[in-house]
Amino acid sequence: MKVIRNYLYNVGYQVLALIVPLITSAYVSRVLQPKGVGANAFTNSIIQYFILIASMGIGYYGNRQIAYVRDSREKMAKTFWEIQIVKTIMTLIAFIAFEIFMFFYTKQPKYMWAQSINLIAVAFDISWFYEGIEDFKVTVLKNSFVKIISMIAIFLFIKNPDDVILYIIVLADSTLLGNLTLWPNIKHDLSKVNIRILNPWPHFLPMIELFIPQIATQVYVQLNKTMLGGMVSETASGYYQYSDNLIKLILALVTATGTVMLPHVANAVSHGSMEQVNQMLYKSFDFVSAIAYPMMFGIAAVSLTLAPKYYGPGYGPVGLAMMIESIVILMIAWSNAIGVQYLLPLNRVKQFTTSVTVGAIVNIILNVPLIHLWGLNGAMWSTVISECAVTLYQLFIVRHLLRYKDLFHGSWKYFVSGLIMFGIVFWMNRNLKDSWLMLFVEVIVGIVIYTVLMLILKAPIIFEARDLIIKKLKK
Repeated sequence: MKVIRNYLYNVGYQVLALIVPLITSAYVSRVLQPKGVGANAFTNSIIQYFILIASMGIGYYGNRQIAYVRDSREKMAKTFWEIQIVKTIMTLIAFIAFEIFMFFYTKQPKYMWAQSINLIAVAFDISWFYEGIEDFKVTVLKNSFVKIISMIAIFLFIKNPDDVILYIIVLADSTLLGNLTLWPNIKHDLSKVNIRILNPWPHFLPMIELFIPQIATQVYVQLNKTMLGGMVSETASGYYQYSDNLIKLILALVTATGTVMLPHVANAVSHGSMEQVNQMLYKSFDFVSAIAYPMMFGIAAVSLTLAPKYYGPGYGPVGLAMMIESIVILMIAWSNAIGVQYLLPLNRVKQFTTSVTVGAIVNIILNVPLIHLWGLNGAMWSTVISECAVTLYQLFIVRHLLRYKDLFHGSWKYFVSGLIMFGIVFWMNRNLKDSWLMLFVEVIVGIVIYTVLMLILKAPIIFEARDLIIKKLKK
């Protein structure tokens, strides 16, 4: 039950973290116009490279290491401060690198310096610690409050197309404030530690190992926006950002399992329970498949109408881009389950690194020709193919560790249910009245169709849910 509770907490925060910009983006897209939205997306894609240096794999590494030692308050305190020292040093190095970069990069300097607040915020991010001890309540409640404040600030202060820099500052300050709110709890959660016994350097090389996959991941997360801004226009970069925002909102419901399960599985690994670890993955993989298929087919079915209706006039290209990108929902759901929930807790960092590196290489190779041929849609297809490459490679490297039969035993039922749902909802979306009410009806119809078909096909998730409810009622 603790895993389920943490999943719900994490889902709640991840969804809120995306819903806030999603709610505000409908307003901001109209106020700042595609040009202003594109300027923010493009400059943010650049600062993310420096944030990557500052973070240096600490999110996954810190989460896992805290999970390993959380049974000892002394070891946990020592590990926390050693990792935090490394993170602070790396943030300083990253900021110096950013300052050097700004000597040579003269395009939109005000926007870039405003974005640099996001880089400062990295030094104070200790969410990885609370994820490691599986205390998601602290991060969720405090960051949720800050996100809501930032949403109110956007509606109060962003009033015209010239407020791009103010918009960037509000978003960046909310990130910094959210990270700072976690620190008051530390003195209660950690015992005192003698500074003289701290030795942060043994953590450095393992962090580097996890830094490499983060670099690779950022390539096909940020490079597409950067290249679109350079090869096509900053407006195209903004279209990509807005498509990605809606897709990431859906993905938050799926990938939240990875953040929750990583410390849980890592703790099981530390106790040598390998059969338990495999069973955890089978159940988790089935769960993410059960929710990823309908999300993928559902967003694809309504995207052509949803995007321009939500974002307003001038954002029509986002619809087709979303339809293409919806495929990554399933691919990332699977790669998150195998990579984050299985390979990382087992300390198979090399295999995990190779998988995302393969994706990055595929993305780099495909980006130039596909963006040149099809612009925004080319970048989307490059993203989709890259994520497919990551997932297929991970499935290949676990072929001797896991049983495919157990991994995919319910997948065909979710696929069939989702495909039939897509056909019906897509027809409704293209042939019935274009209105918010009809979109809502289409979503409800899709949910009902998918649920009924799963019941008819007796999908595994139905029995899991039934058993969980019975167990809860008995308690």
